Amino acid sequence: MSNKIDFYKNLQPYLECKDYTVSGEVYQVQFNKEFEMLVTTPVPKNLGDYYKSENYISHTDAKDSLFDKVYQSVKNITLKRKLKLINSFNTTTKTILDVGAGTGDFLKVCKNNSWEVLGTEPNLDARNIAEQKGVLLQEDLLKLTTKTFDVITLWHVLEHVENLQDYIKSLKGLLKSNGRLIVAVPNFKSYDANYYKDIWAAFDVPRHLWHFSQTTIGKLFQTENMIVEKTLPMKFDSYYVSLLSEKYKHGKMKPASAFYRGFLSNKKANKTGEYSSLIYIIKEGK
Repeated sequence: MSNKIDFYKNLQPYLECKDYTVSGEVYQVQFNKEFEMLVTTPVPKNLGDYYKSENYISHTDAKDSLFDKVYQSVKNITLKRKLKLINSFNTTTKTILDVGAGTGDFLKVCKNNSWEVLGTEPNLDARNIAEQKGVLLQEDLLKLTTKTFDVITLWHVLEHVENLQDYIKSLKGLLKSNGRLIVAVPNFKSYDANYYKDIWAAFDVPRHLWHFSQTTIGKLFQTENMIVEKTLPMKFDSYYVSLLSEKYKHGKMKPASAFYRGFLSNKKANKTGEYSSLIYIIKEGK
């Protein structure tokens, strides 16, 4: 049994970030040297209130603005890529759990391609939208303790989890012995993160409690005897994050600047591997 880890111990100053989505409040983002990760402090007691915004697009199917339409178009492309990835595992029973399933689009695609699907989503409005698509979601992992899955996916979810170590332990318990855990998270060591610094949109304080590097993910899952089998890029994220970052910087969208920064980030990452967001394929260690 792994020892309880205090991720808030011996933190070093890194930068201050503003919540541009809901409150306008400023938070400290501090460095945890042991895990090479950044930690948002303090954590608001009413954290759920910080998700109550029309701008929090993953909880809606909004197509009102140009930004919404671009987001939804890119989402459709990435859904196909995600399906291709899980199909590559060649599992016989094809059971999948999507944690933080949002409005259910990924699970709908999986269901339409012969996967037995289950998902969790804490946001009630998002669960209701998913239900209209024929995808029933649970509120959290607690009701799933008797089930195990071939594949568990967390698409930009782990950075939101409050009890990080306990959550990873729960995920391992839900995974079949030969299963795969897919974790996609922003990478604070990317070029766009270093360029935009405190206005980098993927810091998204205080909703993002943790900010990961490749070293972080390796060490975190080692604590539960799990290993990173493969790391893959999410190349669209550099453009999306840069577009939001430009909006925070200038008060309006600047697509040309955002596209340039996103392109430059991916170009540099072709050599360094430090893409704006990364997908980690994780399995149980020997």
